[in-house]
Amino acid sequence: MLKQQTIHLIKNTIPVLETHGAEITQIFYRRLFQQHPELLNIFNHANQRQGKQQNALANAVYAAAVHIDHLENILPVVKQIAQKHRALQVRPEHYPVVGQTLLDAMKEVLGDAASPEILEAWAEAYGVIADVFINVEKEQYAAAEAAPGGWEGFRRFVIERKVEESCVITSFYLIPEDGLPIASYEPGQYITLRVQPDGQDYKQLRHYSLSAAPGNPYYKISVKREDAASGRPAGTISTWLHDNAVPGTVIEVSAPAGSFVLDGSSDAPLVLISGGVGLTPMVSMLETALNRQPARSVTYIHAAVNGRHHAMKEHIQDLTAKHAQLSSYFIYESPQADEICDQSGYINTDFLQHHTNPNSDFYFCGPQPFMASVYRSLKQLGVTDPRIRYEFFGPAGSLEA
Repeated sequence: MLKQQTIHLIKNTIPVLETHGAEITQIFYRRLFQQHPELLNIFNHANQRQGKQQNALANAVYAAAVHIDHLENILPVVKQIAQKHRALQVRPEHYPVVGQTLLDAMKEVLGDAASPEILEAWAEAYGVIADVFINVEKEQYAAAEAAPGGWEGFRRFVIERKVEESCVITSFYLIPEDGLPIASYEPGQYITLRVQPDGQDYKQLRHYSLSAAPGNPYYKISVKREDAASGRPAGTISTWLHDNAVPGTVIEVSAPAGSFVLDGSSDAPLVLISGGVGLTPMVSMLETALNRQPARSVTYIHAAVNGRHHAMKEHIQDLTAKHAQLSSYFIYESPQADEICDQSGYINTDFLQHHTNPNSDFYFCGPQPFMASVYRSLKQLGVTDPRIRYEFFGPAGSLEA
C-alpha cells in the first residue's frame, strides 16, 4: 500500500506529465540504450524510430499517476502489457534498471521542479507498480511453460512453407525443429519472432498474429512487406522474411501470447472487420467461430486497396460458400477495372448500418486511421463499449477523436 503523502505527491505531478511526458520518455529511452545497449535486443527498433514506444510509455506513466490511488483500475492494461513483456522475455531484473532511468529522465527534464520528495514518491510508486507487473508476468511465464506443448524462452522453428497471399502479404508456416508438439492458442493471439539479419548489430523481435485457427501442427503467420515510404524506413524483419526466409530457414519463437482474443462464450452475432494485414487475427477468429459455434451468425468485412492487395480472398469466399451462418463483404479503396467488390472507397457508417446489427460483438484490426474510423462509426450507431474490441499492431494508441 502506498502512503497517502506519496499518492498526494504523485497526483500533483499529473499536470506536469501532461506537458512534459513525451519529452521525459524520449530522454528515458535515449539514456536507457546508452547505458544498457544490451536492451536493444528486446525493444522494437522501428517503434522507437517512429516514436510509438515513447508515446505509449508516456500514456502509461500518465495513467499510473491518474489511477495511483486505485491501481486496480489499470490491471486490465497491466495484463495486456505483461503479455507482450512475457513474449519478449522481459525479466524481473530489468525493472530496477528501467525505474532508475525513468527517475533520471524526470530529473533531467523537470530540473528543480523534480524535488527529492517527488522523486522519492515516484520511486515508491514505481516499486509498487513494478511488483504488480512482475507477479502478473511470473504467472504468465509459468502458464506458458506448463501448457501442453509449451516452453520457456525461445524455441527453434523451421519454415515449412512460404505462400504468397497478395502482392504485399506472404504467409509462413512454422513447425518446431525438435518435432515435439506445440502449444495451442486463443484465436487472436500472436507469436514473437527473434531473428538477427545479416548486418544488424542486435537481435530483432517482432509480434505476428497467428492467421489460422488453433489445432494445427504448425503456426501460420501472414506478414505484410513494409517497404520504405515517405518518412518511414523499410521494415527490417518484414522485408527480411519476404526476401531471405525460405523453407528450411530456422527462426526463434516465443510461446503464443496476447489478450485480444475471441470470446467463445458469447452467442451474440459476431462481426469481424479488418483493413489490410489486420485480417490476420480476424481470419483466426473467423475459422474458430465457424468450427466451434455453427449456430452463431457471423459477418466478415474486409477493406483493401484493391484485389491485388487482398490476401486470402478465395479462402474467405470458400468459407462463405460452405457456411450458411457466414456473410462476407469486400471493400476496395481503388478497385481496378475488372475487379468486383461490395463497395468502392471505404467502410463507412452507412455500410455498417445496412450490413450489421448494433447488438453484435464487434472485433476489428488494421491501420490506426482505419480503426479510428470504424470506431467512430460504431459509436454513431449506438454500439456500446463492451461490444467493441480491437487490437493495435505495436504499442497501444488511442481511437478517441
